[in-house]
Amino acid sequence: MELLDLSDPRTFGRGFPHEFFRRLRRERPVAWHEGDVYGGPGYWIVSKYEDVKLVSKNPRLFSSVPGNQIEDLPQEELLGPPSMIGMDPPAHARYRKLVSGGFTPRAIRALEPHTHEIVREILDRVARKGGCDFVTDVAAELPLQVIAEFLGVPQADRHKLFHWSNRLIGSEDPEYGATKEDSRAAAVEMFTYANQLAEARRRAPGPDLVSALLEGEVDGERLELPEFDSFFLLLAIAGNETTRNLISHGMLLLCQHPAARQRLLREPALLPSAVEEMLRFRAPVMYFRRTAMQDTELRGQRIRRGDKLTLWYPSANRDEDVFPDPDAFDVAREPNDHLAFGVGEHFCLGSHLARLEIRVMFEHLLRRLPDLELDGEVRFLHSHFIDGVKAMPVRFTPESD
Repeated sequence: MELLDLSDPRTFGRGFPHEFFRRLRRERPVAWHEGDVYGGPGYWIVSKYEDVKLVSKNPRLFSSVPGNQIEDLPQEELLGPPSMIGMDPPAHARYRKLVSGGFTPRAIRALEPHTHEIVREILDRVARKGGCDFVTDVAAELPLQVIAEFLGVPQADRHKLFHWSNRLIGSEDPEYGATKEDSRAAAVEMFTYANQLAEARRRAPGPDLVSALLEGEVDGERLELPEFDSFFLLLAIAGNETTRNLISHGMLLLCQHPAARQRLLREPALLPSAVEEMLRFRAPVMYFRRTAMQDTELRGQRIRRGDKLTLWYPSANRDEDVFPDPDAFDVAREPNDHLAFGVGEHFCLGSHLARLEIRVMFEHLLRRLPDLELDGEVRFLHSHFIDGVKAMPVRFTPESD
């Protein structure tokens, strides 16, 4: 079979190529693609669930350090020192510990009442209009407000995070018109803002992650400013980009599967399992890369030291050996051990927060806007990395006063 070049954003112009991956899982579950659009030597495509888990759980053999995307950036193009997603144990655990206390299940449960307040305010602004752009007016607002509070960013500045994130993540999308130079400029602007925030927190620490990062130590040393900047960028982007896209995809799935939405309206207790099915069905992060640190084998394929392996989560989440009827959107699916949040030591730090935000958002959406439907073209992000939604016009019966 002819292989698609998964490094090319155009490959995903019509959505994730599930049929291609279905054939890969059946015929070539570990497949070598010669070359990439960046001029690199090529990469392995890992498409099956158990293989994605195996590679993810063996960081000594398959490392995150050389980079987490297909492209190898020259040193002068790197945005700063590596963040946690570019580290292996034991360094990864030491850095993760700096902020992990803010993301424990107990800490996240305490946020639920306030999350309900935020969602009510978001929907209050749109419910009487009868229509809106779901992405910018609804899906983006909740994670933006929450991550701004986590970081100690004033709410008046939260949309700066939104625009910086779009320029950084959307550099492959012609509609955004963002070049690599613009992406770097966005990173510099974010770093400058983070440094100003850090200076304010040094004078007056608060109960936020910026203060925790500034006061924490790794191996007895405080973070240097470039390390702090990389941390801030990771938390700001991961905290709003992925949850925004999952909420958008989740609403789109309910529009496309009206029987599933009607079942949730009748059986709201199914919402937690519906959230897991949204995550399985449309994982916002499509892949991460690992690099082989020595010669090895995977499903009989000879992997050479230095080879890149790309781990495709949407494919793993449709693996027929793990998920019965994997292409069906089943809001009552149990069990549902999807890999949308990754696996191993890089399992998403904010998974509990994301689940809370998504569940609370749909609790209110289903009750207040039960007849919400599409009202125009849905536009998707032009990217080989993030399964993103740029715009989704919707209409609904306006709430009365």
